[in-house]
Amino acid sequence: MIRTIGRRVAVLMAACGAAAMMLGAQAQVVPQPATVPAAQAFFGRADIESVRLSPSGRWLAVSTAAGGARTGVFVFDLETMKPLALAARFSDADIDRVEWVNDDMLVFSIRDNQLGGGDQRFWPGLYSVGRDGKGGVRQLVDVHGSFVTSGRTTGRPPLSFNHLLLHVPSGGGNEVIVGEFSYRDARPLDIVAKRLDVATGRATNLALGSPPNVRRWMFDAAGEPRLVETRSEGRGAYHWRGEKGGNWSQVAEFPILQAPWSPRAIDSSGALYVTVSRGAEGTSELRRFDFAAGRPAADSLVSTPGFDFWGGIISENQGGQALGVRVTTDGQTTAWFEPKLQALQQEADKRLPGHNNRITCSRCRNDDMTAVVFSWSDHDPGQYFIYRGSDKSWRKLGNVRNAIDPALMSPTDMERVRMRDGLVIPVWVTRPARQAAGPRPAVVLVHGGPWVRGRSWQWDADVQFLASRGYVVIEPEFRGSVGYGDKLFRAGFKQWGQAMQDDVQDALNWAIGKGWVDKERACIAGASYGGYAALMGLVRHPESYRCAVAWVAVTDPRLLLKWSFASDTSDDAREYDLPALLGDPVKDLAMLESVTPVLHAQRIKAPVLLAMGAADRRVPLEHGHRMRSALTEAGNPPEWLLYNDEGHGFFKAENRIDFMQRMESFLSKQLHPR
Repeated sequence: MIRTIGRRVAVLMAACGAAAMMLGAQAQVVPQPATVPAAQAFFGRADIESVRLSPSGRWLAVSTAAGGARTGVFVFDLETMKPLALAARFSDADIDRVEWVNDDMLVFSIRDNQLGGGDQRFWPGLYSVGRDGKGGVRQLVDVHGSFVTSGRTTGRPPLSFNHLLLHVPSGGGNEVIVGEFSYRDARPLDIVAKRLDVATGRATNLALGSPPNVRRWMFDAAGEPRLVETRSEGRGAYHWRGEKGGNWSQVAEFPILQAPWSPRAIDSSGALYVTVSRGAEGTSELRRFDFAAGRPAADSLVSTPGFDFWGGIISENQGGQALGVRVTTDGQTTAWFEPKLQALQQEADKRLPGHNNRITCSRCRNDDMTAVVFSWSDHDPGQYFIYRGSDKSWRKLGNVRNAIDPALMSPTDMERVRMRDGLVIPVWVTRPARQAAGPRPAVVLVHGGPWVRGRSWQWDADVQFLASRGYVVIEPEFRGSVGYGDKLFRAGFKQWGQAMQDDVQDALNWAIGKGWVDKERACIAGASYGGYAALMGLVRHPESYRCAVAWVAVTDPRLLLKWSFASDTSDDAREYDLPALLGDPVKDLAMLESVTPVLHAQRIKAPVLLAMGAADRRVPLEHGHRMRSALTEAGNPPEWLLYNDEGHGFFKAENRIDFMQRMESFLSKQLHPR
């Protein structure tokens, strides 16, 4: 690690020279490729990883690997539009999450982008550094199994590795909030909040008097704890503290999966904002919480018909006075309360048409405000711009991925499609750009989770890679998915391999009916639950698919319900959540066996590409070995890929690229026969 400005002058000049190409008059146009880019462009490391604006708007922190093999954090002076310093970069680790504590100091965690997910230290530590880097790096929280040259540790020793950054208070002080996580057998038990001085390393316990089994903390703008969520033995509760030093009182208690409302934000006045489901579809909307009545207020503040409220209140400095509301429906949109920001949004949308344009600002109500505008679309991974209110100037910082030419990417649309039982689900469709009219080969790409939202309208590396190779990509938000109402979510309970699988099939049939897809040339693919659905697609609907690609796939759902040291599934999830969502291991055993791919391998006749991570703790390797053996015994051995250094998903860029290239070759063989 480079520690002092004196020892790093040459490196600083070279690195800042590379970074300076991003900003100001010195910015250079990066040549765009004339042909569809290779896998490296989609799955290699981004050119800009993150951008953070300081509280005053004077300074900009940019995380990038520009000028070196490792991700560092550069600081730009936005008054001069020149780089100030390479604030921090390690020789043996990459800087990850970066946050401003005040205008003079940043904090960051680390990871190692040159290792696979299985080799990551999952406790990323915490470090502080001045914006000019001159004082060196101070280590505030240790890392698990040190793999990095430590920062300066004079004075107080760093906190133990099991601390994570929870919150950065507004107000420009020197403190952040961290949480100490306690575990038993690698399963979460409790989180203790602590105030941490980034200049001295001194920590103060904020959890005195709080209830046990805390899994979530929420803070006001000053960093005072106001709400905690607890979980124990299948039940959850919310506890509120109305003022600093006050007592905690329980404001809701409920069975897991039946919370009456969900906390979203706390503003500068101490008001609590929550989401509540309502209507036939059970979509959630934003309301204030009425403490006098002990329940959410009757009036809705924000509703998004057809979608759950998915977003938050925007304030200058976390928890400060509300400036607007940002929500994601199919795409993202912002409703500003502040006229200056409303006008800026209109200007951004005019300058950057056809894009989502997200504004983050400092001194937002002032004429000399500074704003970062992140602009993206289904075609475009994203671009960053800097707006300066003092001279009303716009400057482009750079592209997230220089090697991606938006003109060569494909459009993504969402449509609502009625399933065989009448339920309506969203289906995302990406059709290859500049392809001949008529039915095309297709990949049905099933999202993981499964109890998550699959996607929103934006550039997606997997989807655009497949579309660039000529495939129509179909992504159903099958029942069990969240983000579209409680009705759709709960319709997926205990429906693995059954109605959930029918939704995937009906989405394909719909696309065939539209004339977009060649019914004789479709494959099904996915990771985790998506990998499970890919295998079950060959079991349940073998006539529809020429092949399947399943990675880090659940192949025996029964294993998810059993305790295993190799698994990171919590006791609460295994004993309470999964029996309701997936099935009871005793009462529903016959049903579970009927939807277990490994028990029905003899029914799978199409080619299968099966890929696993050897260190996967979410879906342990046993799933892959069992499926590989079962398919081999059935006379249909899969193409087998094992990444020894990966966990649940492929973290290392080289592994992502390798896997997608192998997937490309496999699909081409099955869907484009010579």
